[in-house]
Amino acid sequence: MAKLYFKYGAMGSSKTAQALITKYNYEENGLKVWLIKPSADTRDGAQILRSRIGLEAKVDVICPDCDVYRLFADTHRDCCHVIIVDECQFLTPAQIDQLRAIVNDCNVPVICFGLRTDFQTRLFPGSLRLMEVADTIQEIKTICDCGAKATVNARIDRDGHIVTEGSQVLLGGNDSYIAMCHKCYINGIREHKKIKLHGRN
Repeated sequence: MAKLYFKYGAMGSSKTAQALITKYNYEENGLKVWLIKPSADTRDGAQILRSRIGLEAKVDVICPDCDVYRLFADTHRDCCHVIIVDECQFLTPAQIDQLRAIVNDCNVPVICFGLRTDFQTRLFPGSLRLMEVADTIQEIKTICDCGAKATVNARIDRDGHIVTEGSQVLLGGNDSYIAMCHKCYINGIREHKKIKLHGRN
């Protein structure tokens, strides 16, 4: 039986690299992969998925109003063995339900990679729905600069301070975010510490 997988991790946990490696492993065994990402993720161009370590692949882009089930049925039902989704937190709850229906109705596994929570430690709508309906939920671990497990995606402003207000979606990588443990995150806010980002000099 196929399953719906949610593999989540903080910023810098190599989620995209793992998605691309998973794609490679399936294809190496002669299986066809449908690689998709939400249209909200435009950092590497509209139809490119690229990891920090240099892996990349062509990807189909899913807009917020796209019916993923119908698109799959119309274009991939007879030529797809697995669906891999990157940045799944940006999908709508309805689209997560559509992926769930593909698993149920077509017996095609769906593997979703993404963030669980935003910079305010609140669940993204897509991630919340995955937590509710995924068959398998797996954390991809990374560490805080202090050495503890990182669980928070801290957004950092130009002055190096932790941002606590603003839009839930602000695209960025090492230039805007850093993975932190919750203790360092709270201490950074309370003490108004200047945080050094890995992507800034």
